[in-house]
Amino acid sequence: MAHYLLSVHSVDGEVREPPTEERMRESQRLLGDVERDLKATGAWVFSARLADHAEARVVREAGDDVLTTDGPFAEGKEHIGGFYLIEAADLAAALGWAARVTAAIHVPIEVRALAGFA
Repeated sequence: MAHYLLSVHSVDGEVREPPTEERMRESQRLLGDVERDLKATGAWVFSARLADHAEARVVREAGDDVLTTDGPFAEGKEHIGGFYLIEAADLAAALGWAARVTAAIHVPIEVRALAGFA
């Protein structure tokens, strides 16, 4: 089994119609179903929602010093808002889980295999 990172993305300034209360409940139900199935099949390893990207800090070397700066490392409009770490037989299986997550929460999901965890 390989390990895959399913990263949940958001886009600053993306204009989306606010979801209705019914749509929010349906998304929560679908996401709960996905997470329950991930755990029931043994595919779930870990998942988490991240704090707002504006709260990020970057630590880097600068000569003999170490600098800490505010904000995310990458300057851009797209940010990771959370992730799932899963085990899957292959990329097709990982993509299947990602399809269920995106159908539940309606945001892009990036799928990447972890190097060295075949």
